[in-house]
Amino acid sequence: MTDLHVRKMDFAFKDRPVPFCWNPANPAFSSMANAVSFLAIGFEKMIVQLITQAKPLITDPEVAAEADAFMRQEGQHSTAHRQHVRALIDRYPGLQETLDAVVAEFDKLTASTSVRYRLAYTADLEATFTPVFKLMLDNEATLFAPGDDRVASLFLWHFVEEVEHRSSALIIFDSVVNSGLYRMRVAPSIFRHVMKVIRVACAGFNEHVPVDDREVDALSMFATYRLTQSLRGLVPGLTRVDNGTSPRAFDDLGLREQLVALNGVVRSQIPGHNPANEVLPALAEEWFRRYDAGYDVTRWYTAAEA
Repeated sequence: MTDLHVRKMDFAFKDRPVPFCWNPANPAFSSMANAVSFLAIGFEKMIVQLITQAKPLITDPEVAAEADAFMRQEGQHSTAHRQHVRALIDRYPGLQETLDAVVAEFDKLTASTSVRYRLAYTADLEATFTPVFKLMLDNEATLFAPGDDRVASLFLWHFVEEVEHRSSALIIFDSVVNSGLYRMRVAPSIFRHVMKVIRVACAGFNEHVPVDDREVDALSMFATYRLTQSLRGLVPGLTRVDNGTSPRAFDDLGLREQLVALNGVVRSQIPGHNPANEVLPALAEEWFRRYDAGYDVTRWYTAAEA
């Protein structure tokens, strides 16, 4: 079993306005991370409801304890992301509609699918986090350090805790369902839903956040959308929708690193995958060491200057 710790964080989002483009050196990553905040609120609400429903099905007391700690960690993540999103809504009130739409997608999933399916959903998505977040954390100097320290610190905390509980969702799934083939079979529908929700968030950003503030077309993270935009510029009679520039969040990262992460994502969906064996980002160990030593991890880049 993993040894999880529930850490309560306050990132002081109320102290001063939170910019949408919180890392001006990489507006595309800023937008993508903001979409993760919106997704996290709906996803983690679903997890709390799911674990509550699944508890009667868990007969192993160690797994039950794991499920409780996992649920409480996710609850803290949701609370912190709500604070971040609330700060964005204060600046752009229309984003409340976007948040409501994102949460509604997960509410519909909870109402229309079985506990078995949602356990697979959680296990499948959580399994991808370690390779994806390793890519991000290994490049924190580019992706996080130049940005607003509160937002950067929020995501660093969330991502290292996802690494910490990387095995939890699969432990719970195996205890209740124990079918790697089922988990793999439903993976395509799960990731279609994830991308649908992210697209809802990004469309909301384009609608409610002025282009001067976000700089990028939030939907440009989708390859199909970029292709459609390109075709609009080539086909007579069709006009390209000008919603900002179209860089990608990881354009400055090495191709080999991105391919390693992609391979990890694919591998994570194969029956028999064990997240405990994943190569971990070095920053996670440093983060836990600093936290245990009393460092203010809510200001990861600036606390030492105070």
